[in-house]
Amino acid sequence: MVDGGRAAPATFREVFAIGEFRALWSAELLSITGDQLARVALSVLVYERTGSAGLTALTYALTYLPDLIGGPLLSGLADRYPRRRVMVVTDLARVVLVAGMAIPGIPIALVATLLVLARLCNSPFAAAQAATLPAVLDGDRYVIGQTVRQITNQTAQLVGFATGGALVALLGPSQALAVDAATFAVSAALIGLGVRPRPAPVTDADGPSSMVAQLAAGARIIWHDRRLRSLVGMAWLAGFVIVPEGLAAPYAAEIGAGTYAIGLLLAAHPAGIVIGAFAFGRLVSPERRQELIGPLAVLAVLPLIGYALEPGLVAAIGLLLVSGACAAYQVTASATFMRIVPDSGRGQAFGLAGSGLIAVQGLGLALGGVLVTLFGSVSTTVAVVGVAGTVCAIPAAFAWHRARSAQRP
Repeated sequence: MVDGGRAAPATFREVFAIGEFRALWSAELLSITGDQLARVALSVLVYERTGSAGLTALTYALTYLPDLIGGPLLSGLADRYPRRRVMVVTDLARVVLVAGMAIPGIPIALVATLLVLARLCNSPFAAAQAATLPAVLDGDRYVIGQTVRQITNQTAQLVGFATGGALVALLGPSQALAVDAATFAVSAALIGLGVRPRPAPVTDADGPSSMVAQLAAGARIIWHDRRLRSLVGMAWLAGFVIVPEGLAAPYAAEIGAGTYAIGLLLAAHPAGIVIGAFAFGRLVSPERRQELIGPLAVLAVLPLIGYALEPGLVAAIGLLLVSGACAAYQVTASATFMRIVPDSGRGQAFGLAGSGLIAVQGLGLALGGVLVTLFGSVSTTVAVVGVAGTVCAIPAAFAWHRARSAQRP
């Protein structure tokens, strides 16, 4: 896919020269950093108040689980209403909800309720943002913009987790939550001032009449296009790749490494993604990126089989770095998906694909827990998952190749 007749990839400078992208990028960076801080703060708050590890884990899970519901049911709002308005309104709603959680002495049950409501707001916001980007960035600039977002997201998550504990210790959990609320207020201001208004792509007259009908319409868009089906299938391979993350602590113990090794194992894959996304986006031509989506999808899972050799810490980190670098195909796959989907259904399709991604990652983590109990070995578990993932990745890659070939004149 050549942008305006040129085979060279777009540059990061070109992307950041666009004011609307800078506003969206800055708002997202603030929100991600605040969310990582909030996750740590909520864990500390609940554990301090209850002393229950189970309730703490449940609260942490509530920062992810609402997306499974909100993605399919609420992402369609990004197609029904002007997308800038959707982003600003959901940001302001999260200001109120997170500020409520920051009130000292608030009952834990109310904290959980506000948390679920705040996370439900994330789905229409993310869908509106994702659907706006193709209108802001044209051609290969869109892919490079997605590369910037991927690098930023991974880096912000790493920094957020690394510094979150120290900041919560310094500020206290309630004050840390207040900081998170402030990030949403600044995000709303950046989007409101920096992104130009656009009309809603779907009106009441030409769109589905209910959430269920809109959900069904989004599912049809994906199902009836072979390219979209294969792209979703390759994106959902993340359900295999995430397993080593869930088993990082027991693997560090299995190889006799110290507690410090857990953080290194957790950081290796995201670090690989940052490296791979930069190299893939900056050094590989647009057309070549399309061709490499399938092979890289296979190579993202294949290194996990290396766990069969019971690698030491350095070797395991190397395997995860390679896996992460190859997983950078997800950037191009995601950008291609959003460009193929008609503008009128982008929000809903994004929500469906994203919710499915969260679901398969949860299933992957659960499966990893079951298998490690069955096999009694983390290395064997990850290797078996790697074999299964490779078996699934190969037909998905071939499906993408055939779908692309069928679209060529």
